[in-house]
Amino acid sequence: MKQQGLNPYLPSWEYIPDGEPYVFNGRVYVYGSHDRFNGHAFCLNDYVCWSADVEELGNWRYEGVIYKKTDDPLNADGRMCLYAPDVTVGPDGRYYLYYALDKVSAISVAVCDSPAGKYEFYGYVKYADGTNLGDREGDEHQFDPGVLTEGDKTYLYTGFCPIGDKSRHGSMATVLGPDMLTILEEPVFVAPSEPYSKGSGFEGHEFFEAPSIRKRGDIYYLIYSSIAMHELCYATSKYPTKGFVYQGVIVSNNDLHIDSYKPADKPMYYGGNNHGSIIEIQGQWYIFYHRHTNGTAFCRQGCVEPIEFEGDGTIPQVEMTSCGPNGGPLAGRGEYPAYLACNLFGKDEAVYTGGFGSGAWMDSRFPKITQEGRDGDEEPGYIANMTDSATAGFKYFDCNGIRNVKIKVRGYCQGDFEVKTTWDGPVLGKIPVSFMNIWTECSAEIIIPDGIHALYFTYKGSGGADLASFTLE
Repeated sequence: MKQQGLNPYLPSWEYIPDGEPYVFNGRVYVYGSHDRFNGHAFCLNDYVCWSADVEELGNWRYEGVIYKKTDDPLNADGRMCLYAPDVTVGPDGRYYLYYALDKVSAISVAVCDSPAGKYEFYGYVKYADGTNLGDREGDEHQFDPGVLTEGDKTYLYTGFCPIGDKSRHGSMATVLGPDMLTILEEPVFVAPSEPYSKGSGFEGHEFFEAPSIRKRGDIYYLIYSSIAMHELCYATSKYPTKGFVYQGVIVSNNDLHIDSYKPADKPMYYGGNNHGSIIEIQGQWYIFYHRHTNGTAFCRQGCVEPIEFEGDGTIPQVEMTSCGPNGGPLAGRGEYPAYLACNLFGKDEAVYTGGFGSGAWMDSRFPKITQEGRDGDEEPGYIANMTDSATAGFKYFDCNGIRNVKIKVRGYCQGDFEVKTTWDGPVLGKIPVSFMNIWTECSAEIIIPDGIHALYFTYKGSGGADLASFTLE
């Protein structure tokens, strides 16, 4: 079975959240924020880009730095961060990068002749009189731009609306002219914030941030992060600036609401805020989103899942998996790195991290995906802090004839790793582990039933273990 991709889809040492995927000239390009490993805040690094051939979604190419935080005239000293961007192709065929700095209410634009070349600052979105959007009296805060260009018009979606903030009414849509900067139609609200949602159909899933716009057939899809933060929701309309109706959740980075393999209200990963969008690649649609690692709010990695559309255009919620863009289960044979875990929780069930301002909140009681070294070091990820009852889950594998399971572990630990095909048992076998200062392979004869399965590894014992990989033989 040829592997086409994994989750996370980029190298384990790369932290690109807020993914906006596009297909240009036979390649998928992903634009997003750029977190710093062990960083103290969101989005500390410059914008970079990764791309992949549409037929090889497991082979991503680093395109390099495409825009530096100091390239914006408002940020010459680099004290502000580049928040989530989006890209669109203008009427002139050039590529336009829309973004927001973290401490000003403005939408900046940069431009480039190629999808992943060096973008150059172009200007700020502005009214016809030259006033920047966000600066006019009565303007609401500009944040998280999402863009879609049709003909000579570009539709710009923005907004950031915390619960209870009555000064912010929801996601805004603003229409820009062919120069990609000047406002033709002033902002209107297309998805409500929490204080203004009564009777809207958005209740419980009101707009928080991260608007992203796509069009499929004659339907506009507004993907956004709700007030729950861990979920990417969507609303649809036949019009780009009005009539959006809430439809549901596409993905949750806690796997909440999913009841196919566990109770719907049981979180299966330490989630946080979420941001991403949908894209069609070779006839298959995907949702790009992000997960949280390193026990902090500030080390987010991009993930992707295939999605399906019902006949009425709705999208059933999908599970978080380790397969990502593979096109089916992974081959149930060989070695797999532990950072592919899509379920991860300790003695108590996984909890929601909050995702904002909390920084590093997890201590050694909690399992976490992390890495060695510093930001930029190409060191493979692993799971740290596997204490008693900590469980790492991987979905899914096409197993056939597996008779031995091997793990690579280290740590001051004395106990066993139980191997299961469901998160709550039964146990198929146990792999003993004991006090290892370096990565050490341990194995046991364990028969995995033939067929497509999830795999769960639960540590039972004293101390704590780190898990680097597992091998099916």
